[in-house]
Parts: sequence; structure tokens; C-alpha cells
Amino acid sequence: MKIGKDVYIAETAVIIGDVEIGDNASIFDNAVIRADMDRITIGENTNIQDNVTIHTDTGYPTRIGRNVSIGHNAVVHGCTIDDFVLIGMGSILMNGSHIRTGSIVGAGAVVTQGFESEEYSLILGLPAKVVKINKGQMEYIMANAEDYLKLKELHMRGRLERYRHG
Repeated sequence: MKIGKDVYIAETAVIIGDVEIGDNASIFDNAVIRADMDRITIGENTNIQDNVTIHTDTGYPTRIGRNVSIGHNAVVHGCTIDDFVLIGMGSILMNGSHIRTGSIVGAGAVVTQGFESEEYSLILGLPAKVVKINKGQMEYIMANAEDYLKLKELHMRGRLERYRHG
């Protein structure tokens, strides 16, 4: 396991196995990152939001690039996510799928095994399909990533009140 500098990992997050997390990343509450079958890499400035599950299968490592936002309750399994990508809440990405730079996977989308997007794709549906290609969405992706960098700092510095049991 290798954890970069200035990484926030919530107390309730679970990280197991061959995991590498880049500088300035954030792993929020109840996220599970389980690299017990293959390797998981998470790039710098990437945020893994509450209840996200990241896993692998043998022969299907998970690679997540820089400045990626993975929304609450998403499942990311044995796939590749390039830099500057937003994965919507509740999305599922299956083995061998590849989401390219500047893309958005909409909330609740199911990205099937072996799916490959083009850069700057908007990917929606069940099963997921590319709806359009739009370089203009980069501004939204970057704003989301920057918001989570600010949240990471608040959490790391203990600036948010947190209820403690017991």
C-alpha cells in the first residue's frame, strides 16, 4: 500500500491490498477500496465520495486517473478511468470498461463489461451509451474536483463538527 501526501481518508473508509493513492486525494466515509484480486491505483486530486466501492478481478486492475470525481454509491470494478472524469452517483462500471479523458458518466448509468468511450463523452443509461461528445463539460468536471479539494481540507483540519458515538 502506498498513500501520497496530503491525502484525506475518512475513519470509516476501508482500504485493503495492493492500493496506491496519489497526492491530495480524498476518500470519504464508508468507501471501500479492495485490491485483494488485482491492483488499484488512484491519481492525485481525485475524490472518492461516500459509499463508493472500488474492486478488481484477477486480470482486471482498476486504474483511476488525476482530478477524477467518483460520486456517492458508485461501483467501480476492474476498469480504467482517465484524467478529468466525473462518475455520477450510483453508477456502475464493469470489468474492462474504459472511460476516457473529459467524460461524464451520468448518475445511475451501468457501463457494461468492455465498454470504451471516446474523450469528452457524456455517457448515460442502462446499459450506458455515449449520448454526445462535448469538450465544454471540462469546466464542470474541474469545478467539481476543486470543490472536493476544498472539502478535503475542511475534513483534514477538523473544521467540520462530527458526532461521535459513545
